[in-house]
Amino acid sequence: MPISVTAHVELARPAAEVFDYVSNFENNPVWQGGMQSATFTSEPPLRVGSTYDQIATFLGRTIVTSFEVTAFDPGRSITIESTSGTFPITVTRTVEATGEGSCRAGAQVEGEPGGLFKLASPLMRRMVEGSVRKDWAKLKELLEAGD
Repeated sequence: MPISVTAHVELARPAAEVFDYVSNFENNPVWQGGMQSATFTSEPPLRVGSTYDQIATFLGRTIVTSFEVTAFDPGRSITIESTSGTFPITVTRTVEATGEGSCRAGAQVEGEPGGLFKLASPLMRRMVEGSVRKDWAKLKELLEAGD
């Protein structure tokens, strides 16, 4: 059963600043729970076709995943898809200005658990949803404290 989770936060930060932060995947370990590292494997600039590898822990297991940028609208949205790892996942991060120095940012996370994760799909969805919402709340706290 596919998993689909959406989360958004309102931030008192300029949209361009927030987009620059969330589209630099090397920042993932700072604001996403379980992330150990994220390292670009392609040369700058960021574009469709850019790649990175990340190492995370989930349910006590180390998960190594490679990603590729599959859609990129600078300053507005970026979509990544896993090219290797435990289960296929697609993440779209968006940022939209809501006023002078404020924005709405969020993510759509879609995946297809395999193996043992597939058996626990309903539980996995709840766990992923809780994790994504917690991550975006941490991002808000982190970026708004940057003043």
